[in-house]
Amino acid sequence: MNLKYFTRTAAVIVAAVLLLPACKLRQAYTRPDVKTDSLYRAAYTADTTTIANLSWKQMFKDAQLQALIQEGITNNYDLKIAVARIKQADANLRQAKAAFLPTLSVGPQYTRQKVAATQGGNLGFTPENVYAITGNASWEIDIWGKLSSAKRGSLALLLQSYANQRAVQTKLVADIATNYYNLLAYDKQLAITQQTVANRKEDVETNKALKLANRVNEASVAQSEANRYAAEVTIPDLQSSIRQTENAICVLIGRHPGSVERNVLDAQQIDTTLQIGVPAQLLSNRPDVQQAEYNVRYYFEQINVARAYFYPSLSITAEGGWQSSTVGDLFKSATIFGNIVGNLTQPIFNKGLNKQRLQLAKAQYEENVATFQQTVLDAGREVSDALYSYKAVEDKAVTRKLQLDAWFRSVDYNRELLKNGYVTYTDVLTSEQGYLSAQLSSVNDRLQQLTSLVTLYQSLGGGWK
Repeated sequence: MNLKYFTRTAAVIVAAVLLLPACKLRQAYTRPDVKTDSLYRAAYTADTTTIANLSWKQMFKDAQLQALIQEGITNNYDLKIAVARIKQADANLRQAKAAFLPTLSVGPQYTRQKVAATQGGNLGFTPENVYAITGNASWEIDIWGKLSSAKRGSLALLLQSYANQRAVQTKLVADIATNYYNLLAYDKQLAITQQTVANRKEDVETNKALKLANRVNEASVAQSEANRYAAEVTIPDLQSSIRQTENAICVLIGRHPGSVERNVLDAQQIDTTLQIGVPAQLLSNRPDVQQAEYNVRYYFEQINVARAYFYPSLSITAEGGWQSSTVGDLFKSATIFGNIVGNLTQPIFNKGLNKQRLQLAKAQYEENVATFQQTVLDAGREVSDALYSYKAVEDKAVTRKLQLDAWFRSVDYNRELLKNGYVTYTDVLTSEQGYLSAQLSSVNDRLQQLTSLVTLYQSLGGGWK
């Protein structure tokens, strides 16, 4: 076969492809309907400014907390797993792109055969050696967009893996900050409890002195001792909580369990205006919402791929090389051979596989559309809950301060009255227990305020920038 004939044949096949009836099988992707109006309960604003656009360094000003978050982003294993998945998705996309290119293989061949020949009227067989170097090429032409849709699906999976990485980092930042604030709250509660124990030791001594002066009886001494032990017995639990929270933070930052450097609860300042933007911004700010939509896009493209299987597929295969009975003559022009074949295959009966493939793709698409819409709905609920939780702390802050002041004065007055014999120790006990409970509740209020802020920041999509 000469080169001119080979080229002419290829041109005929390409012309046949161009003459095939055009059919726009692939549909363009559009985002599924999702309602974002009134997604935030009792929070209406047209201002698009949102704390989600703040970097985590801008959001969290505590230097020790910033150091822990940075260490977590560098060393956290969940984040490393997410990065590995990005690499996998990128490799899949490269494979999808490679499907557009022809395949080519080259290899030497050797054949020893016997050829029938007549010599002197007798039929005989003469051995013959055949040496060849053969090249094979095949190319599937993407007439109906099957390969293009598969490539777009692989791209959606790659983007989904990037969104997953952002979602993992957002959760990581929030988890480190939440555990950090829990740790500071435990520290504060431990300090309050230890001071309370010290105060109640003094009460015991006071009651012993009053008993000697016949102002109280042995029951008051016993009550004061029991009151002291009631506070002291909670210290091991608080210390255990501190240790467990330190260990949890260490795991998050990829470190062996151990102590964690930290600030104090009273040093935490909130100087950020809580701007939440508009609900529609969740579609671009929240990584889990982005992740859910990229899954929708992937399965949408699988529908396009499934449709393409109902139509003919066209492939071109070519074979060529050199063939000779001797190695020395192998690369002479006379030994060149080649052929090119175009295959047009129309599926007729394949046990319903194509129909089932399309039904499966449509069902998977519907599932992921519902998942996407549910993810948006959950995102709105999380923002609404965090906003209300933060507001609830603000609403009770004044009342809590008044409660603390009242219990403090009650303890002080009752101690003085006890010394002068006007009240029993039961009155002092009631005041002290009320004051301790109010102090611990005040710490919980502060913790709720800080963790609500973290939750709001995460629910709006902050933490990955």
